[in-house]
Formats: sequence, structure tokens, C-alpha cells
Amino acid sequence: MRTHRTRPRARAAVILPPVAALALVLGGCGQSPDAATADDRPVSAASPTGKTPETTTYAKIPALARDTGAADGGDGTVVHPTAPRPVFDRPGGRQVAVLPVTELGGPTWVPVVERSGTWSRVLLPSRPDQASGWISGEDGLRAARSPYTVRVDTARRTLTLEKSGTSVGAWKVAVGAANTPTPTGRTFVLAQLAPAKKTPSPLVIPLGTHSASLDTFGGGPGTVAFHGWPDASVFGKAVSHGCVRVPDAALRELSRVPLGTVVLISG
Repeated sequence: MRTHRTRPRARAAVILPPVAALALVLGGCGQSPDAATADDRPVSAASPTGKTPETTTYAKIPALARDTGAADGGDGTVVHPTAPRPVFDRPGGRQVAVLPVTELGGPTWVPVVERSGTWSRVLLPSRPDQASGWISGEDGLRAARSPYTVRVDTARRTLTLEKSGTSVGAWKVAVGAANTPTPTGRTFVLAQLAPAKKTPSPLVIPLGTHSASLDTFGGGPGTVAFHGWPDASVFGKAVSHGCVRVPDAALRELSRVPLGTVVLISG
């Protein structure tokens, strides 16, 4: 299996207007939470439209099981659906969602964290946090491998990037404040967004996880992200609304990390 090369670098990142890009993440970190929007309402497998819900960062799908492998980075396998794929609650079980081809304007890549025969359990970006589901290994999936793992320790307020088991770098970062903590658990790199407005960050990297204390933020669904910050004095502190603020050097390295790469958050 080849190393995963389908990834947006800074020059090829998904470009969104600044409000659209930053509303998706918690890390505006200077705004106040807005009231919940229609996108924040729970979505069940039996939706009012009769359609099975898509697993996006905006969806709440109670039927999705929660992942419990918080400390396991897996073998780096990531998959991309070339067409919408049904997601099941167990191998050969009940369909509860659909894995879309794109997420936040870019290709959907999700990590494989468990296998059973021809079935793969993948992490998903919907609520509940650490959502996962099973997809079949039939035609219609493109598979690759990411050599990277990202580790965040909220207690030590550090981010460590590993490639093929070797540390690429470790940095002090800012994490969520006591009342808006950065959620722990196993998640993944969902997208890369290059806002038209480069402050507070020229690149925003949403993850497949959400704030546990805020249902919505800035008009978006409370998606947590990695992003830069212009004031270096915040690094090493717990001051954000849940996002992980990183130094410029860390952001440059994270821009090279393929979509779908596992992120392990502990603390």
C-alpha cells in the first residue's frame, strides 16, 4: 500500500471566505458562542426526509458508536470513498449513515482503526465525538497509508508530530480553558482550509471532533481545529475555546500531514 499523497498543501488548500472557514471551527477564540442553528440539531438514521444522514462535521447521528481506542494510532491506513458509501453499526448490520465523497469542500479521507474480514471500522467526523462506523471493503474505496501520527497532551500543553514512529518535532501549544476544554480521544485530520483573511492563522486544520461544552460557535458546529496564533505568549497555556493553537513551525509541519491522519489527544 502506498504512502498517502492526496493531501492539500498550503498552495492547494481549500479556499473559503473567512467567515465560512472560521465559523467551522472553535478556534476563532475571540468570539462568543452563537445560538444553535438548524445544522446543530440531532439527525437520526430515520431523518424527516427519509434519507440516511451523511457523516459530516455538522451532523449529529446518535446511532453511531463511539470509538474507545484512545491510545492506538493504528497502522496509518486511510480510505477515500469514490462514491457515497453506506455506514453500518456493525459488519453486515444496520445502515445508519452515509460516508460522503467530500468534506468541507475537499476529499473525504478517514482512518481505518479496526478490521473484521472484508469490513473496516473507520472514524467519522459527526457527533457524538469519537464516532465510528463500519464500511464494506468492496469496490469504491481508495486506500492509502499516512506515515504520520499527531499527539496532543493537554496536561503538558504539547503537540508532537511523528512520522514512521520517529518524532518530527514537539512544540508547546495553547489548549482549551477549564470551562471549554480540548476534547480528548482518538480523532483525525478532517480538512485543510486557507482563509482569505490570514489572521489569526493562514491555515486552519479542522479535526473530526467537537467541543464537549459548546454545541455551536461562531455559527458553526463547534468543530475543533489546529491553527496558528499571532501572540506567542499563549503557548503553554489553557486559554482557547477548545482548539489547539500552534506556533508557526508546527503549523508548517502540520500542513504536510495527509487528510485522515490519526490525532491522539490525551490529558
